[in-house]
Amino acid sequence: MTTESVKTPAAATGTRAASSDSVFHTDQVATIAGGHFLHDTYSAFLAPLLPLIQDNLGTNYAMTGGLTIFTQLPSLFNPFLGYLADRMSLRYFVILAPGVTATLMTAIGLTPDYVTLALLLLAVGVSIAAFHAPSPAMIARISGNRVGAGMSIFMASGELGRTVGPVVAVTAVAWWGLEGIWRLAAIGWITSFVLYWRLHRVAARPRTEAHGSLKVMWPQAKRIFPIITWIILPKVFMAVAITTYLPIFMRDELKTSLWLAAASLTILEAAGVVGALFTGTLSDSYGRRRVLLLLLTTAPLVLLLFLAGPPWVVLPALIALGLTAISPTPVLLAVVQDQFPDNRAVANGIFMFLTFIIRALGIMVVGLLADRYGLTAAFIVSCIAALFSIPAVFYLPSTRAPQHST
Repeated sequence: MTTESVKTPAAATGTRAASSDSVFHTDQVATIAGGHFLHDTYSAFLAPLLPLIQDNLGTNYAMTGGLTIFTQLPSLFNPFLGYLADRMSLRYFVILAPGVTATLMTAIGLTPDYVTLALLLLAVGVSIAAFHAPSPAMIARISGNRVGAGMSIFMASGELGRTVGPVVAVTAVAWWGLEGIWRLAAIGWITSFVLYWRLHRVAARPRTEAHGSLKVMWPQAKRIFPIITWIILPKVFMAVAITTYLPIFMRDELKTSLWLAAASLTILEAAGVVGALFTGTLSDSYGRRRVLLLLLTTAPLVLLLFLAGPPWVVLPALIALGLTAISPTPVLLAVVQDQFPDNRAVANGIFMFLTFIIRALGIMVVGLLADRYGLTAAFIVSCIAALFSIPAVFYLPSTRAPQHST
């Protein structure tokens, strides 16, 4: 920077702000990522327990898998939450969500019927939405010019939580039974206390005072989000097959125990941690489109190998699926944050809205296919559908949008 650029106090202030904007705040990123890990540990309890819930309630595949939709319905409010997060600090949503989610999710064993369980999971979804709408914008704010790296750490921490969650859930059930896992709720509130201690002075909105208006944002949104939707929609069927329905597939098709079914999900998510940690960072260096193209092309081929290969290929295929099928999300989040620097939270809210709604559709479609034709056939159809995401990558912008308006 030249000497002339810092001659006046105003210029100096602007320079300090720009410098602060470019700094990667490791301690704050780590704190939010830690909260994401604990929060998503609890939100990951449902999938590994679905086989047990299915037996207890006597439901079919579509109704059982459909329980996860209730945790996603509140995503309808994500754009609104994002709009608020761009204009006021919603840090307390991030702070309180781990405790609330832990309390509600560990109460699933206390529900007497399907309707009560669905209502409880709807409340869980509100807490999940409250955490995920503002937190990526917070990460982008404190990641400086390394947004991809920040998103990778944030998403990897969530994947790590979803890795640990199945093991914690089935262990707790083994110790106390499904009705006794409420004892784990205390850890969620300890997490919320730590987040309050570390984050209660950290803003959850962009630094710029002149937020981009929704009217100004709309032309870019009309260009970017249809492409994002095109990418998400075909691949979501594969994503829900290997996450929501994987434990049931392992039990019903491969005849494993509940423990091994949960372990398969843990292996998948553990590989997803590694994938999420690196894909966003790699996209900072090699480009978002190039990394997405590699992931979206490889994942369906690996799933076909998982379904058609010999028994010994199951473990390596699960690892490869975790590295590829789960990992596009940090890159897509980075694309969204790149393109809407002045409306990051509302853009993230729209992204999460699209993701969750499309995922809900995918859960029902895969469940209905499984009820009609069997789980293996549903997995194969989902695998083929995922290939149709690939052409959309070429329509993504190849360069980043301009930085914050001044």
